[in-house]
Amino acid sequence: MSSDAHHSLDPRARQLLRTLIARHIRDGEPVGSQTLARHAGLDVSPATIRNILSDLEEAGLLASPHTSAGRVPTTQGYRVFVDSLLQVKPLREQEMVRLRGELSAGGGQQSLLGSASELVSAMTHFVGVVSVPRREQLAFRHIDFVPLDGQRVMAIIVFADHEVQNRIFQTRRMFESGELERVANYLNQHCAGRPLADIRARLVDELRDARDAMETLLTQTVELAEQALVPGDDDMVLAGQNRLIGVQDLSDLDRLRELFEAFARKREILQLLERTIHAPGVRIFIGEETGLAPLEGVSLVTAPYAAGGRTLGVLGVIGPTRMAYERIIPVVQATASLLGAALNPDPATP
Repeated sequence: MSSDAHHSLDPRARQLLRTLIARHIRDGEPVGSQTLARHAGLDVSPATIRNILSDLEEAGLLASPHTSAGRVPTTQGYRVFVDSLLQVKPLREQEMVRLRGELSAGGGQQSLLGSASELVSAMTHFVGVVSVPRREQLAFRHIDFVPLDGQRVMAIIVFADHEVQNRIFQTRRMFESGELERVANYLNQHCAGRPLADIRARLVDELRDARDAMETLLTQTVELAEQALVPGDDDMVLAGQNRLIGVQDLSDLDRLRELFEAFARKREILQLLERTIHAPGVRIFIGEETGLAPLEGVSLVTAPYAAGGRTLGVLGVIGPTRMAYERIIPVVQATASLLGAALNPDPATP
């Protein structure tokens, strides 16, 4: 079924599909025509309902399990449901108060990311996942260089979110303490408050325009900065994996083991999150839409979080395909928004 095929559904078919999926999400059972006759609010005969259900099945939106007279939604059925039939309500005020309290600014970045992951897991009863911001996207406040033995130098970098990182690297020649100090002073004076990725580009531009003594300092600065300010490893924070044990729809032990192995590797899930980092708003991957075999039985609901006008990472929830999307979506949206606000070093910046 093509992506816009749901526009061709008439209002009765849309109402039946919406009701069937809502009942299935709530009860976990195949839904029959008699149940729909009672709950869909349509003044049509059971025979008409059966005909519409057959059409929806033929369109690939529903499937009939062999053991039941009822029907269940397919991945395509869920896709139509979340794209055009879902009615999402904002979070209740007490839930927003809880989120604001747990995600208030002031804690370190790692602590905030852990809290966000735990919170969405606790509020949805599924797995919370947050990709860690790449360090080169964050501004730095201060840098110092310490000469070590031989041609090794340690850079001590304080970031705008108060995180401190020590990075040891090998230089092409030995640097004296005075040279390292001049480079650190230059970076602190001219580059503090800028993201690392911007600094490297700016230094190269300035070097192109520089002359004489300034050129020597800038050459040294470029050499040290290129090594000290390299991107760190990307990673993500997971919480609540064990909440998936015992979920009715994920009872296949082999599938569950594959899913937990994917959690342990992190790499594929992180790549999936990275695909959504520049997409505004909520993205939903249902079952095989993830493109990852271990995630074929689950859905992923994500939203990017940003601070200082920069998208830093992605927050999401992983749970069974049969999840209460109208409840999960606002939790993910609100948590991503509040996480970005808590990470914002400049409250005046939206």
